[in-house]
Amino acid sequence: MNQKITPSTALLLTIAPLMWAGNAIVGRSVNGLVPPITLNFFRWSIAALILLPFATWIFRRDSAMWTHWRRFALLGLLGVGLYNSLQYLALKTSSPINVTLVAASMPVWMLMIGSLFFGVRVSFKQAIGAAMSIAGVLLVLSRGELRQLLALRLVPGDILMILAAIVWSFYSWLLTLPKDPVEIRSNWIAFLLAQVAFGAVWSGAFAAAEWGIGAPSITWGWPLIAALAFVAIGPAIIALRCWGLGVQRVGPTVAGFFSNLTPLFAAIMSSAFLGEVPHLYHAFAFVLIVGGIVVSSRR
Repeated sequence: MNQKITPSTALLLTIAPLMWAGNAIVGRSVNGLVPPITLNFFRWSIAALILLPFATWIFRRDSAMWTHWRRFALLGLLGVGLYNSLQYLALKTSSPINVTLVAASMPVWMLMIGSLFFGVRVSFKQAIGAAMSIAGVLLVLSRGELRQLLALRLVPGDILMILAAIVWSFYSWLLTLPKDPVEIRSNWIAFLLAQVAFGAVWSGAFAAAEWGIGAPSITWGWPLIAALAFVAIGPAIIALRCWGLGVQRVGPTVAGFFSNLTPLFAAIMSSAFLGEVPHLYHAFAFVLIVGGIVVSSRR
């Protein structure tokens, strides 16, 4: 692992947040075409079919995936089934800018969950950084108005995205535990497919529940087909591959700063494609969140 950021590494670590921002924009734009949880089920089912030819062997009877099925089922539930469903649900009532800014506070939740559930000590600098990032999130949730902050009036999407961030934090910490078979963990396609396969099952169950409570119908057409192709290939496969390569080169700490490009890209795309112009408080919130993460990561 080399701590020096080369142009190729920077490109890899920029592609991932660009794709994730695009995922938020597309998720918002197809709100009227497909129910959010159904969108998540379609996304990961297509991703599984794309990955399947490259790692079919993990489904053999003697595959280590079956002896570790509980772990992969849990990873699939958190990282595929719940996180993405909550994100798409959040986009029904919250803007892509708000959603990605709240998601940019992810390291704070990782810090808190690591301390509470995984025995990781929190330093003074990390606590200060966490406070700064939380202030940034509160600024987003209050829409930049003190009276709204005092009233603490949240839209459902904001709360759902906070829950999604907590879910992803648990998922990320579980990934650090050395419980995966080497033959699967060493092959990025096999490792991803093992999670996606179980995650698609969870997503299917959630989608069935969504339709059971009377979700609206699907409007098929080229806009939806193009959206499904993008979210299944871009944010689900390409972004994870680029991110994994970048992390291998410079480590998770350095790579983590690039993830905060997501709300910046989301703001630009929202203005260009959705007509949702960013406000000044979004910029202040972005500075607070990134500043908090920088302070937290310094030794």
